[in-house]
Amino acid sequence: MPIHEYQCKKCGHRFEELILSSAGADQVCCPECGAERTQRLMSAFSTSGTSKGTACSSPAGRGFS
Repeated sequence: MPIHEYQCKKCGHRFEELILSSAGADQVCCPECGAERTQRLMSAFSTSGTSKGTACSSPAGRGFS
């Protein structure tokens, strides 16, 4: 799902928004103050899935040096 991070240019509030099309990405209003002046932020992505290792395994344990 395309979830994007935004920051309001008026009040500074940071929030996430689910955008279903690229056309809607420019029309995001701030949920705090209602301003239409928002900026899309660069954000890290995450993945989900299963792993056969432990949740806190070190990179060295996965073949990295």
